[in-house]
Amino acid sequence: MGSAAPSFFRRAFIAFTSFRRALKDPGFAQAVSALAKAEAGRPQARPAGPATVPLAAAQPDSALLLLGLLQKEGRLLDFLKEDIKTYSDQEVGAAARIVHQGCQQVLNAHLKIAPVRDEPEGSRVTLEPGFDASAMRPTGNVVGDPPFVGALVHRGWRVVEMDLPRVTGGHDLRILAAAEVEL
Repeated sequence: MGSAAPSFFRRAFIAFTSFRRALKDPGFAQAVSALAKAEAGRPQARPAGPATVPLAAAQPDSALLLLGLLQKEGRLLDFLKEDIKTYSDQEVGAAARIVHQGCQQVLNAHLKIAPVRDEPEGSRVTLEPGFDASAMRPTGNVVGDPPFVGALVHRGWRVVEMDLPRVTGGHDLRILAAAEVEL
């Protein structure tokens, strides 16, 4: 690769601007469609990993508790469930800033999160035989067996510590935000 792969936020920006342009410019949409067809014709490689892994049931309590905290402090559900099509980009951006601050507070207060890889995005990395396929996902033209050498596109995230509040036995964690009734 001649240049480093774009960061997650750069890729998101490219996706959003391309989507908007594809809606407005039929020629651009046709070029993207041709590129997608060419990409679809290439053989798809499978991520390395075990052939079959037994599935374990996830315990929903922690997830529901965390989702409730993200709603309480950041109004995350209110933001995600709102139909934002009628709002301007400035209005959505202002709301996103508030949601971001509240959700970031929750994450900082209850989770210690660290990158899976410490190298900067775009760095050349090697995935040795036996690498942790749940922590690192090779993408692109994955052929053969490790070692794989490529560019780090996203550093990944992992939870190092978790300190969620304890709840009473009668608390229904499925209620993420109580309905409010003003009297």
